[in-house]
Amino acid sequence: MSRRVCVIGGGSSGLTSIKCCLDEGLEPTCFESSDDIGGLWRFKENPEADRASIYHSVIINTSKEMMCFSDFPIPAHFPNYMHNSLIMDYFRMYAEHFQLTKHILIIYTIRVLQVKPRPDFSRSGQWDVETENKKGEKEKHIFDAVMICIGHHCHPNLPLHDFPGIDKFKGQYFHSRDYKTAEEWRGKRVVVIGIGNSGGDIAVELSRVTKQVFLSTRRGAWILNRVGQQGVPMDFQLNRVLKMAQSVLPFGLVCRLGENKINQRFNHSLYSLQPKHRLFSQHPTVNDELPNRILSGTVQVKPNIRRLQGSSIEFDDGTVEDNIDLVVFATGYNFSFPFLPSNMLPVSGNKANLYKYMFPPGLERPTLVVIGLVQPLGAIMPISEMQARWATRVFKGLNKLPSMDCMLKDIKHKEETIAKRYVTSQRHTIQVEYIDYMDQIAYQVGARPSLLGLFLRDPGVWLCVLLGPCTPYQYRLRGPGQWDGARQAILTTWDRMAGALKTRPSDIPEPKQSSLLLTLTVGAAALALGYYWNIHNHPSLLIALDPTTWQDKIKPYLPVLW
Repeated sequence: MSRRVCVIGGGSSGLTSIKCCLDEGLEPTCFESSDDIGGLWRFKENPEADRASIYHSVIINTSKEMMCFSDFPIPAHFPNYMHNSLIMDYFRMYAEHFQLTKHILIIYTIRVLQVKPRPDFSRSGQWDVETENKKGEKEKHIFDAVMICIGHHCHPNLPLHDFPGIDKFKGQYFHSRDYKTAEEWRGKRVVVIGIGNSGGDIAVELSRVTKQVFLSTRRGAWILNRVGQQGVPMDFQLNRVLKMAQSVLPFGLVCRLGENKINQRFNHSLYSLQPKHRLFSQHPTVNDELPNRILSGTVQVKPNIRRLQGSSIEFDDGTVEDNIDLVVFATGYNFSFPFLPSNMLPVSGNKANLYKYMFPPGLERPTLVVIGLVQPLGAIMPISEMQARWATRVFKGLNKLPSMDCMLKDIKHKEETIAKRYVTSQRHTIQVEYIDYMDQIAYQVGARPSLLGLFLRDPGVWLCVLLGPCTPYQYRLRGPGQWDGARQAILTTWDRMAGALKTRPSDIPEPKQSSLLLTLTVGAAALALGYYWNIHNHPSLLIALDPTTWQDKIKPYLPVLW
């Protein structure tokens, strides 16, 4: 008899969890509290309680080749950065292609009230799940495993206590989840608090119709472009050679090189945006239009708010802006698991003790997992899929988790690493590096691409995997869940990227790449592979190649880089 799995949430993480359950011969049932799939990416005019809600114009910050599920490429004619409605179209295509809805796996408008271990949990690993439908009718179920797929955009973080006078503010204020369109604020004066992706987007959109927008930020931010070099999507630059270089070079040097590159587009200090922290010490903000709006004066960058008085707002630098009509709090979200026993997975300061951000370390049976509770420098969809691939194999007993002591040590090490690298912020408690994290989980599954094996068997794909964007297809080349179409998907990645751009016939020939540049690139790739292979097979070389042993020697010659 197949094992029954409860999937809580029908967003991107829930959909891929359903699919991974089916791949492993499990029997999933998905409880979705709204009336449709899509989760965060489904636009609704009226926000629902305890759910994130997007504004009408939202466009994703990761390109289609980097955000798709690993065995289902997004069609070539879809734009590289998709509007939320197209993301919903892709989710429906995915669900239809793998016949997820055909199996009646998604039960709409069902709220999960309680999930608790059964009395014989130490033996069976089973869970009692209580649900309630929209009529108020309650029902109890028994499941062999539970996958929590509710994301981390659950409860709006509205820190009103940090803004004296907000209770007597004469204008309106709300959280960014309640913002939908700019038109109703035409001709008004608006303050947007927060310079994350939502804050930047909302400030830009409002500035087209308002009289003035003030963008308030405590720390400033480094602003990245969706459009990368030569018009290629920015995240196509996330490749394995670059990641290897970052792992060996000093952190300060890597940041300085990146900061210099970003400042070539516009000087962050000149635009009052440059923060004190380094480029890779905070989750970056992606916004192509913000510099243009600042340059045109429709957006003014301001420091943190000191106090509000009537309809006036005083900032930390002593400047005062009068006649403010609206304050938008783009101040993020908090997450929680209210349906679990309070002592099972407590959340404090947006921190939850989870091994690899997935498994509670204290359970006698590993039959509870959280999917998608990460903030990646990259796309969340492939990460959730990889997590679900691992989790379902753990449920079946095909993969084993380490001891509780080992899991706790791993959790502590990750917390220390984050504290050392990132500025203190709730958004960084679940921060992961895309390639590093994907490789870690893929290793557990047995699906991490073998660079040496590819070099020997398929040099063309090896070059693409090493030098090209680290697409999700790489994790379908081998191991459980191997997909026959992965090789072709990797080789045609650039074709699908270009397919959405070449919408006008042209007789102008494409510029040819320099053979010298190609030779140097391949040579660098071979050196990187040699380094990667030796380090992983001869750990003693880490001592000889430890950058700290030679950093001090070369530092006097590179004074401007530190």
